[in-house]
Amino acid sequence: MAKVSYTSLKLKTNNEVKEIEFNGQKIEVLQYLPIEDKYDLIEITLQKAKENSIFNPVKLDIYFNLNLIYLYTNISFTDKQKEDELKLYDNLMSTGLLDKIIEVIPEEEYNYLCDQIDNLAEDIMNFDNSTAGILRELTEDLPTQAAKVKEIVDTFDPNKYQAVLDFAKAANGGRDIN
Repeated sequence: MAKVSYTSLKLKTNNEVKEIEFNGQKIEVLQYLPIEDKYDLIEITLQKAKENSIFNPVKLDIYFNLNLIYLYTNISFTDKQKEDELKLYDNLMSTGLLDKIIEVIPEEEYNYLCDQIDNLAEDIMNFDNSTAGILRELTEDLPTQAAKVKEIVDTFDPNKYQAVLDFAKAANGGRDIN
């Protein structure tokens, strides 16, 4: 079998853009997002949607769609606008702009992202609820908890403790509280 040089293939990342018009503005929508950006989109979405040990499905939807807008379009947002992402999401969703953008993202691109988020969220949940995940969480929280216990021990005042005992005894009609 004859070898083919990679360079001779002259491959380049697909930079194709489709345009949509919305309120008199031309919005560009990428047709392919490089894998590094896809990875970031998935990770940020999952980080923002995790509440304690579960993924909030409403937040998954919000942050997934906002990240689609941020990474697939040429729409720019100020830091001030990004401070209230829920309002931003409501504006994009209720005006129909979000749906128009999603319509021009290739279906295989969109489905790939959805599948990866679902799969990774499930894997994280399975791991977090496993013995290994619980042990990891305990070991990660241990230094914080130990620091709190140390602070309590360091600030413990036996005189205040005795005052509390004396108060409790007095409140109990002078009877022993033990």
